[in-house]
Amino acid sequence: MADRKNLIIGNWKMNHTHLDAIQVVQKLAYRLELSDYDRVDVGVAPPFTALRSAQTVIEADRLPIWLGAQDCHTAESGAYTGEVSAPMLAKLAVKFVIVGHSERREQFGEDDALVNKKIKAVLAAEMTPVVCVGETLEIREAEETAPWVQKQVAGAIKGIEDVSKLVFAYEPIWAIGTGRTPSSSDAGDVIDVIRGAIGDRGQDVRVLYGGSANAGNIADFMAKKTIDGALVGGASLDPDSFASIVRYWI
Repeated sequence: MADRKNLIIGNWKMNHTHLDAIQVVQKLAYRLELSDYDRVDVGVAPPFTALRSAQTVIEADRLPIWLGAQDCHTAESGAYTGEVSAPMLAKLAVKFVIVGHSERREQFGEDDALVNKKIKAVLAAEMTPVVCVGETLEIREAEETAPWVQKQVAGAIKGIEDVSKLVFAYEPIWAIGTGRTPSSSDAGDVIDVIRGAIGDRGQDVRVLYGGSANAGNIADFMAKKTIDGALVGGASLDPDSFASIVRYWI
């Protein structure tokens, strides 16, 4: 098995102002030890309006926290009112961009082809795409999870030569925000499907679990060696809660 360092990302979604972001990042850093970063890469993905404030704190205090964005447009620039491009994010020292989150797919109609274009835009700007894939409850109950996820992965990596530059996150859509979670074994089985769909470099790629991950269940998921971390939603908004997730071994 490849030597993959764990990665835990907090996706703040549409929460926290730029003033909130300063406090949350500072409090999170205060609650973590330097040794924690040796074990786990830690990232936060604030809303666009808070990125500059978070960047300033991270750089001023030299914090080993990855700064991420929640989405981007496929074009470098142009007449796209309300959109933000990958090069704009890169200038804010953004390290990763979440692409194809289930809420983008479900609420904004993003399909595999668009996700693929966004991945390529993120790579072109020398950032890391965190690519989300996962099934609805209907697909799961029909026992179609494996082919569905395989299709999403194939669409995501189409035309990409070095897939090792990507991070994937398995998001069972039926678990997000519901408090329901698959067992760590079930999640691990789907993550094995993701690695198989990636192909020869699948063992080099970090695959995270996302879907109501919290301080109460993170240890079970992280005990599974094929799971390389978590994409955390609501539980990442509070620095105490998120720090507990990062320090899952304590």
